[in-house]
Amino acid sequence: MTLSFLDPSARPGAGRFVPVARSPMEAKAIAAGATIERRDGWNVAASFDGPDHSAVVGFADVSFLRKTELQGELGGTMGTAVRTGGAWRCPLTPTRALVVGGDSDASGIDVTGAFCALTIVGPQARETIARFCALDLRPHVTPVGGLRPGSVARTPGLVLCEAEDRYLLLAGSAYGEYLWTVVADAAGHLGGGPIGVDALPPLPEALPDA
Repeated sequence: MTLSFLDPSARPGAGRFVPVARSPMEAKAIAAGATIERRDGWNVAASFDGPDHSAVVGFADVSFLRKTELQGELGGTMGTAVRTGGAWRCPLTPTRALVVGGDSDASGIDVTGAFCALTIVGPQARETIARFCALDLRPHVTPVGGLRPGSVARTPGLVLCEAEDRYLLLAGSAYGEYLWTVVADAAGHLGGGPIGVDALPPLPEALPDA
């Protein structure tokens, strides 16, 4: 007796089973009206019913972004992320960096599943974050590319200024549902709400001085 009946590829008309990666915020996104699409092996909240909240403040689950940890003598300036090749290279210590986005780095460790991530965008983005985070995100303190580690909704995290009125929040994946709840409450009081990743404007492949 064989166990081939357990393999979907052994059944006529069935393809080989490929596991789907899911954000820890997926249930919250679905409850809020998200349309989920499968992209590059991930379930992604592509769009939401209702208005485009990014005109005020919108937040999008981007936990699917690849995250690669690099170790060694890496250089870089603490507190400043460099964008190149469609990815952010974020120095955390002189010998450790996190690359967010882009393609896999063969010399690094894939830690995508260890982090959840939200992009907050819109004129009230900074005010939204200020309601649950004490990091100083004023433009002259945290310009585009500014990277601020610290307490994010009372959990260890990172805030990266990706563009004017646009911030990327990273925290441990175990805090995903909690982080969604905190951000949704803060944004909701300002007239904002969740948006799909398709509503996010594209970022440049690299910053001008990268």
